[in-house]
Amino acid sequence: MATVAQCLQAGRQLLGDEQAIEVRVLLSHCLKRPHSYLYAWPEAELSDAQLQQFERLLAARKRGEPVAYLTGEREFWSLPLKVNSATLIPRADTELLVSTALALCTPERASVLDLGTGSGAVALALASERPGWQVLALDNSAAALAVAKENSEALGLANVRCELSDWYQAVPGQQFDLILSNPPYIDPDDKHLSRGDLRFEPRSALVADDKGLADIRSIIGAAPEFLRPGGHLLLEHGYTQGEAVRALLRSHGFSRVQSYRDLAGHERVSGGCLVAD
Repeated sequence: MATVAQCLQAGRQLLGDEQAIEVRVLLSHCLKRPHSYLYAWPEAELSDAQLQQFERLLAARKRGEPVAYLTGEREFWSLPLKVNSATLIPRADTELLVSTALALCTPERASVLDLGTGSGAVALALASERPGWQVLALDNSAAALAVAKENSEALGLANVRCELSDWYQAVPGQQFDLILSNPPYIDPDDKHLSRGDLRFEPRSALVADDKGLADIRSIIGAAPEFLRPGGHLLLEHGYTQGEAVRALLRSHGFSRVQSYRDLAGHERVSGGCLVAD
């Protein structure tokens, strides 16, 4: 029988000391125990099934598979979310999209549209913070949408609906106070696509033509039809795309256009307001 301490040591030897946190995450997942248990009970023994699972997960992580896919979960905005290979892995950078949306002067009973919801991370974060908002989360992947629905149900958020749609396709004639999206925005030739977790994430949720701007261009171009007067559009984008996104917003009639910087100082979210004529 292997102990907790022995498994932690074996994991660090395989993945490297710099991955010690990931080793703890994987072991906690196998034991179905919090991280504190690993420190409190280093001599606790794993069952054969737990040890075999831990060894499989370590081997998969050694091959580069993302920890979030191996455990099937990732926290976002302090919400526990299910994820799998059909969804992007929610990242801390995207919390800027949420915090920016929450800071807008939006009606208490706002109607909100989240395009390309994936796991539902952004929609669920907003719904959890603003119970009066009605949030419609759309995605063109049935597999991703199933994850979003599961997360919504698990969190008990009744003010979120998840529907299958290719961008605005499912909402003809409807208008919203706020539209936001974390769309595909990586250039197909970007070298980062062959590195790290991106290798395993759904390419359709990552990559867009026109140097990563094709989907952003489509969302902005159609947005005025679906926004109420005074409504806002917010988009996450690549850290070099801020200027191009601002230009697109202005060219389609948006005012108060600006970009917002992430914790690293990069322009990561841009948006504007559709002022009534």
